[in-house]
Amino acid sequence: MTIASERLQGIRAFLQTAEAGSFTGAARQLGQSKSTIAKAVGRLEARLRTRLFLRTTRSLSLTDEGRLFRESCLRALAELERAEAGLEARLADRAADPVGRLRIAMPVLFGRECVMPILLALMERHRGLELEALFSNRPTHLIEDRIDLAVRIGALPDTLGLTTRRCGTQRSVTCAAPAYLDRRGMPEDLDALAAHDCIGILRDRRVEPWRFAVGGRLMQVPVRARIRVGHVEAALLAARAGLGLVQVPLWLAQPLLGEGHLGEGHPGQGHLGQGRLRPVLAAREPPGLPIHLVWPTDSLMTARLRLAIDALAAGLPALPNRPG
Repeated sequence: MTIASERLQGIRAFLQTAEAGSFTGAARQLGQSKSTIAKAVGRLEARLRTRLFLRTTRSLSLTDEGRLFRESCLRALAELERAEAGLEARLADRAADPVGRLRIAMPVLFGRECVMPILLALMERHRGLELEALFSNRPTHLIEDRIDLAVRIGALPDTLGLTTRRCGTQRSVTCAAPAYLDRRGMPEDLDALAAHDCIGILRDRRVEPWRFAVGGRLMQVPVRARIRVGHVEAALLAARAGLGLVQVPLWLAQPLLGEGHLGEGHPGQGHLGQGRLRPVLAAREPPGLPIHLVWPTDSLMTARLRLAIDALAAGLPALPNRPG
């Protein structure tokens, strides 16, 4: 084994251990023994003359030096990937059709219902593409996680090192089943919400406040949630059962607000089947949340990335804009 290959093996073992949080996890991922991984990391620490991990009998964590070294290694890997992507792009430009992998992150439900149909149609048209779709409702680190493109809904807290393109708006609707409204009455203003059963959606163990427009401004209103669920679709099912008011994305509720309001071929159409819900407090509908495409500024704009950006920018604005 040459010195160069031994160093690369040590760096590989170090990065995988940092990601897995243990030598055992790294060994499993790399298909090697735990002792092989531990020795490779030990040799790397000896060469660097510093500890990269704090070791106890129960845990393994990075030292300050380890964190700095990991960041440097990830930057180097990103540079290598850009070099590889550059070569792939030049080769792809010679071909009639883009080729290669697209790694795209998206919110779970919106990604499944609205983004994936667009991407799958793209994959059908371009057989040389490979897709790796990542679903999470938590922000992802595009550079660290080596993500080519992300779809994000709402305000973008930090765009340093990122390029963004707004491609649509997600509107929301407050609604309830006719049976519930017949039983409890139609709320005429925001103060009336206190007398109604509401179906809340949990985020980090807390019920999300509902959003409304008041005097041209956004107002966030805490609601008394008789039912609290961690999934938007489950909240909508509870509303269909007549158990209360709910506030959900309009594209999700649209098929249930009556027939004829959703265009043919809309990506979210009909997945919950036909049902009946009635909008409430429509005059207080809040401003829509922006939908952005986000990608690392330093990424090479390959033909396949451009293709995905253009397809999503063309398809996502087809989301419905009003409940009726």
